[in-house]
Amino acid sequence: MAKIILAVSGGVDSMVMLDMICRSKNYSSSDIIIAHFDHGTRPSSKFDAEFVEHKAQEYGVEFRLGKGELGEGVDEATARSARYDFLHSIDPFATIFTAHHLDDLVETVAINLVRGTGWRGLAVLDSPGIRRPFLETEMFYEPMDKAAIMEYAAKRRLEFREDPSNSWDEYLRNRLRHQMNNSPLNFKQKMEIYRLWQAQKQLKSEINQLVVSLLPEKGTPWQRAWFKDLNVNVALELLRASTLRAGISATRPQLEGFRQAIIEYAPGKQFNLPGGKLVRLNKTDFELD
Repeated sequence: MAKIILAVSGGVDSMVMLDMICRSKNYSSSDIIIAHFDHGTRPSSKFDAEFVEHKAQEYGVEFRLGKGELGEGVDEATARSARYDFLHSIDPFATIFTAHHLDDLVETVAINLVRGTGWRGLAVLDSPGIRRPFLETEMFYEPMDKAAIMEYAAKRRLEFREDPSNSWDEYLRNRLRHQMNNSPLNFKQKMEIYRLWQAQKQLKSEINQLVVSLLPEKGTPWQRAWFKDLNVNVALELLRASTLRAGISATRPQLEGFRQAIIEYAPGKQFNLPGGKLVRLNKTDFELD
């Protein structure tokens, strides 16, 4: 059986996931790797690593530690990227398990809507090679939210560590979480978002397949005239797929700016995409890759 990597921070969510997976009849201890990434953002983080390593020994499973020196005040995106780079480096054939739960899903959707990500903001937490057991029904009859996780931890008397950065309002997620706690959703409302999420993931898959089929062959110039009459959302989907194919990850506002440049820029002018990629707009066409 292929290995599975459990991303364990030491917090209650990942410790409950660890306990459930290790107690499951579907997995043996030899199949499991507990992975912990020390971001190096606070002095106390080394104690989290020691705690998780000790728990790995108790459960009798392999432990892997990754270390970063990101420093205090690092943004969430940088920390997440470093963490996943480490997780993927452990075993390219393994499946990564994370402890995202129903409340995380609701928060992520809300954050994306605040950021104006468009319809894709509802099709989140859908990366290939990553499983989120609390959002699946394989081990449980229904997805688990924070309340269910805390109840399980209490019944099993699980030990865990609390990350102090969870209370810092410097992070958008924490600010939004604190606001939502003032008027929390009930489980039925969370499940409505969950069902929308499932439907949107399926829709995203179908749209991605269609868009890829419409892309010109790699190295073929794009005709600027196409974008004058093309539906805005279709144009943005095509530009998103083509920039990703060229190794460029752009936000929706950046893609909107690119579309406007294609339509309006004078011949010879360049548009700056993320990663320092400059696209020269010729009189009739332009090239991305």
